[in-house]
Amino acid sequence: MKRDVIATALERAGLPPQAAAAKVQLFERCEALASQLGWNSPEHAWWIPGRLEVFGKHTDYAGGRTLVAALPRGVVLLAATGRASLPGVTVADAVTGEIAVSNPPERRGGEAIPDVGDRDQQPAWAHYVEAVVRRLQRNFPGALLSANIVFASDLPAAAGMSSSSALMVGLAAALVRMAGIDSREEWRRNITGPMDEAAYYACIENGATFRSLEGDSGVGTHGGSEDHAAILCGAPAQLTAFAFVPLRLLATVPVPTEWRFVVASSGVHAEKSGGTRDAYNALAREAAALLQIWNTHERAAASLGEALSTGTAAPAHLAGLVQRAVGAGATRDALIRRLTHFVREDGRVPDAIAAFSAGDAVALADLTRDSQNDAELLLHNQVTETVELAAVARRLGAIGASAFGAGFGGSVWAVVEREAAPDFAARWLAACRPACPPGATAFEASPGPPLTPLNWSR
Repeated sequence: MKRDVIATALERAGLPPQAAAAKVQLFERCEALASQLGWNSPEHAWWIPGRLEVFGKHTDYAGGRTLVAALPRGVVLLAATGRASLPGVTVADAVTGEIAVSNPPERRGGEAIPDVGDRDQQPAWAHYVEAVVRRLQRNFPGALLSANIVFASDLPAAAGMSSSSALMVGLAAALVRMAGIDSREEWRRNITGPMDEAAYYACIENGATFRSLEGDSGVGTHGGSEDHAAILCGAPAQLTAFAFVPLRLLATVPVPTEWRFVVASSGVHAEKSGGTRDAYNALAREAAALLQIWNTHERAAASLGEALSTGTAAPAHLAGLVQRAVGAGATRDALIRRLTHFVREDGRVPDAIAAFSAGDAVALADLTRDSQNDAELLLHNQVTETVELAAVARRLGAIGASAFGAGFGGSVWAVVEREAAPDFAARWLAACRPACPPGATAFEASPGPPLTPLNWSR
């Protein structure tokens, strides 16, 4: 009976029946692990989608625009209060069986720091649990963060589809509800709707302060709120355009009925750690350096996007400031490349809205080709596999194809005609097998619903 109720609720939210049935299986896997661990019966359930980035590569944290959607794949999550309502959060992965534990916080120098035990014994994703618990404890002192949470994901890991952000958003949403944080005055004063909630959850991840809610170290990446906006504010069968710093909705546009999205993961993990994290953060630092140069010479702006919106001559003016402010060599060249990329990619968002609105395949083909080329030549964040996937998709007849996410691995989306969609994923992977690792996967990806709470008690 519960299987039917959950499947129906997911379908009503906007997931296709086949996708909804797959999520029910993940929920049942979560329930089985919770029972095996001897936890209280789950009281709460959520569906949390991954993110499809159509246009807006590395623009959000710099105050630019993006065009995104919620994926029909993501994370399912079940939660129950801990035993005897004692502080402490335990999180288990129903797919791998891994468990992370965040114990009651210690006080170190007046700051609440959760004890996550022996970090050598924790799974790689335990630092996401730690970041969420630490930040909520800091911003909402006295909140009883007591929960047993089990999750399962059907997103390819580290594939640029926001699997880590989806997990963090799910954990935060669960703890906020279970601890009654959303009824507290601090929450209501700072967070008035899903857009604010998305922006706050992004700040949990990147460590920034959100209004009066003080920041911390986050998880070590200097990203923006694009992922979180798609996860909380996406809509079935729709693409959504956002602007950032601050986060705001620009437009929604339906995907033409004759078009379908197909997504392929390259099999190359886009991990935000080690050297890859440094390369990712370097792009954020370059955007910040451009803003600093502008603010040194012109009226201060809150973001690079705001600075460049002051007039049509602003990009050329900033380029001139860069030439004068930075000595010759790699630093100046890197900043000019970063500025050029931002201006071009940010400008593609309104053009893409128009192309999807009109069903203009020629315009979309041009936009995607240019976006992919700029990622390769200006961002330098592509790998051989993502370049090959995009090129092969176009050779197979896709209207357009482009890599997405932070880069340095990850995934590629293609838009194809509806009649080509059923077998496009298989043909795409087969054509790319010589270049892509065995872990590469592909699936049809019609935009789905945002984060959806479900009534698990029925």
